[in-house]
Amino acid sequence: MRVLLIVLIGQAMATMDGSILVVAAPSLASDLRVSPAELQLVLAMYTLAFAALVVTGARLGDVLGHRRAFRLGLAGFTAASLMAGAAPSAALLIASRTCQGAAAAVMTPQVLSIIQLQFEGERRSRAIGAYSLTLAVGVAVGQVLGGLIVGVHLGVASWRLALLINVPVGCLLLLVARRGLPARAAGVRRRLDLTGVVLLAATLLLLVAPLTLGRDEGWPGWVWISLTASVVASTAFVAWERRVRAHGADPLFDLDVLRNPGVVAGVTSVLLGMAAYAGFVVTLTLHLQDALGFTPLQAGATFAIYATGFATASVTWTRASTRARRWLPVLGPLVLGAALLGVGLIADTGSWPVALTAPLLFLGGVGHACSFSPLASHLTAAVRPDQAGDVSGLVLTADLVGIVLGIAGFVGIYLDAAPHGSGHALAFTTRVLAGALAITGLCGWRALAVRRARPTSDDDALGSGTSPHDPVLQR
Repeated sequence: MRVLLIVLIGQAMATMDGSILVVAAPSLASDLRVSPAELQLVLAMYTLAFAALVVTGARLGDVLGHRRAFRLGLAGFTAASLMAGAAPSAALLIASRTCQGAAAAVMTPQVLSIIQLQFEGERRSRAIGAYSLTLAVGVAVGQVLGGLIVGVHLGVASWRLALLINVPVGCLLLLVARRGLPARAAGVRRRLDLTGVVLLAATLLLLVAPLTLGRDEGWPGWVWISLTASVVASTAFVAWERRVRAHGADPLFDLDVLRNPGVVAGVTSVLLGMAAYAGFVVTLTLHLQDALGFTPLQAGATFAIYATGFATASVTWTRASTRARRWLPVLGPLVLGAALLGVGLIADTGSWPVALTAPLLFLGGVGHACSFSPLASHLTAAVRPDQAGDVSGLVLTADLVGIVLGIAGFVGIYLDAAPHGSGHALAFTTRVLAGALAITGLCGWRALAVRRARPTSDDDALGSGTSPHDPVLQR
């Protein structure tokens, strides 16, 4: 329990910092007198660095050991938070936020790896449920916490407090992690493929940067050049990794992970589900604030109902039968899509009756958890223990890219429809979201199709949280 608490607090810090400055942006702009472009970079560079380096961070866990890599990332994250909170200029703040994202990319992949290596059976499934909760609702929690900090008016720039809060928490967690984490969470140590680091970081940066910055810039020509270059870079990365493996060296990412049954479909489901969630969070926040006059804190707190549903399902789904668990990644997205459609229909009336919206938001959180947590459990069970870092980096990359795609795509749909009324725009967006979630459910079905076809061994693995590649099963 102590191990899980330590790593989840670290994960929560990194997840919340992706959104905690959003509601504090006016305070930041006023205090540092930053330009709109600089403010955009302050908010974006954390996510860009995080997404570009998260797979590299996962491999560092194999190179250094997961305990050491987690503590190294946590120390860097804490130091970067201090630098960011004390930054006297926009340039130093942007640099500090970039360092924050890079440190988070080292720390967070170790969380899922440690869970896979330290927990078994039902304990692993419950731990993954808690991990899924932390990962999925961190965006909304960051907004709520940011709103609280903005609202207390302590006489200093609120944006600084939003960043400096990481410092005491991080220092305390470092002390606890020194003895609280297992000394050897990884088996075979590997070398770091530096060429692969450069190629993959370039691929993700060229993909995420235009999606993050392009909408506010009006989708200029450089966006499409960057997206095309990301395809070229990804092709070069795959070719290089195959060459490294052919020469008997350690690749940055083990491409064999993608050959495990259901992994590609499962990761696609994670990406689409997180894209739908991120798009809904932002579009509903815009509707609540712009059309209904909610404060940032009120808008963020609205998602506490969603988070409650998510938490409830995350800690209870393991009690379902093995047969029921197989269908959760299929039914979960459909339930979430139906809940979002209901919210959209209510928003289209121009009102917000809590008696109607609260049950729908709770149901949406339940549907989201039922799609994400069992799928994460499946992905960790589908690979060998030595591939824990690879699947961890893969899930986090899908999570981050999904958030970026969701904000770029679904928020764009909402803004295009907003001139006809915010309620109408949200209703239209939720219909699109429901369609995306139907595809998410289809991917979830495909991810578990192989296991349904082979009930003797793989169903047991799914029910217990044990990998079919474990030596115990092989014997």
